[in-house]
Amino acid sequence: MRRENQSSVSEFLLLGLPIQPEQQGIFFALFLGMYLTTVLGNLLIILLIRLDSHLQTPMYFFLSHLALTDVSFSSVTLPKMLTNMQTQNISISYPGCISQVYFYLLFGCVDNLLLMVMAYDRYVAICHPLHYTTIMREGLCALLVAGSWIVSCASALLHTLLLAQVSFCADNIIPHFFCSLPNLLKLSCSDTSLNELVIFTVGAAVVVFPLSGILVSYGHIGVSILRVPSTKGICKALSTCGSHLSVVSLFYGTIMALYLSSSSGQSHDKDIIASLMYTVVTPMLNPFIYSLRNRDMALALRILFRNNNFFLQLRII
Repeated sequence: MRRENQSSVSEFLLLGLPIQPEQQGIFFALFLGMYLTTVLGNLLIILLIRLDSHLQTPMYFFLSHLALTDVSFSSVTLPKMLTNMQTQNISISYPGCISQVYFYLLFGCVDNLLLMVMAYDRYVAICHPLHYTTIMREGLCALLVAGSWIVSCASALLHTLLLAQVSFCADNIIPHFFCSLPNLLKLSCSDTSLNELVIFTVGAAVVVFPLSGILVSYGHIGVSILRVPSTKGICKALSTCGSHLSVVSLFYGTIMALYLSSSSGQSHDKDIIASLMYTVVTPMLNPFIYSLRNRDMALALRILFRNNNFFLQLRII
């Protein structure tokens, strides 16, 4: 198609969730509750880690950043979806759509890399317990987190800059509840082969590399456990692995479901459901997984509530 036959698109239309109009109120209340649970749950984790001196360890340092990323990740898509459901205004500006793509890719990538960093932390704690404090020093922890953010920013910026070069014609309807990169490329009336190549290489590396790091770390952990009789320290470290493994399974399981629903040419409805699991359900469940399955977090939570009740009773007296 020639350039002069193309029309500039100033906004896109998000069709949102495939639900009936009379069900809008129910689903609005449901997703609002889920979003508030996500925000409050993850902020509570950050608060506990900051207040409890027993949680000032590398693992909980990484967990606090994961919680912050989960809040940000959900905030990229859910507030806009809730606003559209409430106001019935399904439009989003072109700059707003591009910005949503950038931050969605950014926080999704940070999540991936932080899970790999946390797996490496568990590997050092179990396989090299005597050198744990030496290896996982404060400088290295800060470097690993900073590196995760830098790599994620670079990856998201590359995809976004390439997307900004793509031309859009009259079709501006996105059959989704947020601006996803694959859907935007499908609307394009220009050549997107470079975008697809970058998604296949850089995008795949951002998922495959962290997942490989997680599998290698837990592979070494498994071998170490089989070789060395379990001790009190290893048992304590293994108790934290259960929470991390649950989050990893949930996170990558939803990514796999999202990939399969997109690649198999299934209906948009299944793609939306998989995206909801990835962007809404997973960040909401992470605080419950870490607070219920982790003894240190559960103890810190009980201490916090006990202190709050104590101060409340003093005020009443």
